[in-house]
Amino acid sequence: MTQLPHGFRQIRLELAREKGHPEGARNFGYSFVAPLKEDGHIDAELWHKHREACRVVRFRPDEADDTGHLVRRPGGSWAFRYDIHGDEDDEAGYRFGEERFEVGEYVSIREDDETHTYRIISVEPLH
Repeated sequence: MTQLPHGFRQIRLELAREKGHPEGARNFGYSFVAPLKEDGHIDAELWHKHREACRVVRFRPDEADDTGHLVRRPGGSWAFRYDIHGDEDDEAGYRFGEERFEVGEYVSIREDDETHTYRIISVEPLH
C-alpha cells in the first residue's frame, strides 16, 4: 500500500453498555481506517481518493472476523460493507457524517434490524 496522507486514523469501537451487556463488551466491536479532518469528522474527499485503504474488521466472540470497507452510500451516509471476508449485509453508521471520531465519544451502528451503540476506544495515526 502506498503512503497515505496525514489524516488517516485507525479507529477502534467497542460495544457500549446495553441490555445483555451492562458493562459493555470489549470483544464486540469494529476496527477501521478512515481519514479524519482536524475536527474529527470523516473527510469524504480524502476517503474518495483512497477508498481501498478504508478497511473495516468486525470482531465478535466465537465468530470469524468479517473484513470489508467503509463505503459512502447514495445520499452521503456511511456504512461498513463486508466485501472482502464476509457475506453480511451492509451495516449503516447512524449519522457518521456528523459524528466526531474522538476517544470517549459514542456512535451507533445499525446491524441487521437493531441499532447498537459503540464507544470510541482509540483513534491512532497510521504509521
